[in-house]
This record gives sequence, structure tokens and C-alpha cells, in this order.
Amino acid sequence: MSYDIFVMRFENGETVPLDMAVAREVLDPFVAGRDPGADVLLVRTADGEEADVYLNPPDGITFNRFGGGGVMDLLAVLLRRLDAVLVVPGGPVVVQSDNVRHQLPDVLADGVPTVVARTGAEIDQAIRAA
Repeated sequence: MSYDIFVMRFENGETVPLDMAVAREVLDPFVAGRDPGADVLLVRTADGEEADVYLNPPDGITFNRFGGGGVMDLLAVLLRRLDAVLVVPGGPVVVQSDNVRHQLPDVLADGVPTVVARTGAEIDQAIRAA
């Protein structure tokens, strides 16, 4: 897919910093290329799927040109490890559990569908259903 999706974390309706050290720990084994002047990574999973990943410290991570099961599985691990949600413009907010819904800002909690998806396959299905 060739649009942006955003990994973010919220508390009490406010954006809070992601633990970028944890993000790098999750992503580093899959880095196939890196822009040395920016926090832009090309990640490639074992199944050959790729995504451009933009680290936007402290508040977000953007995935672009993503697809395939491996990238979605990687995304599921990243969301779980960061206690984060996935914001899909024009689509749902993907959360790992119902307990996170009350942390979302009102604009997301009230105006956008929220979908619980814990696995890469479930995340892929939620994005495609949008």
C-alpha cells in the first residue's frame, strides 16, 4: 500500500512520546537500508515484504509503502511493545485492546471507528476494510 499510517501513543486524550529505544530494538533486525541524514529506514521482513519507516521522535512513527504479512506482523509487535495504536487516515484506529479506547483523543474516540486487532492478519484486515 502506498499511503501513510501512523504509530502513536495516547494518554488521557493527549499524544505522549513513544519509547524510540524500544522501537529501534523491534525494527533494527529488519533494517535493509537507512538514510544517514534522517531517521528513515527501509525494513524488510523474512518473507521479502518491505516498508519505509519514518521515525518522528518523540511522538510518532510513520509506515509508508507497506504491505504483506511480514510487515503487518512486525507492526503488531511494534504496537504491542510500544503500547501504541495505529492511526489509519480515512480508516480506523487500530488498538491492541479495548482498554486503550478511553485514552484516545475525543476526535478519534468519537469520530473514527476503533478496531481491536492484535495480529498482523487482523491489522491487515482492519486496514483493507476501511
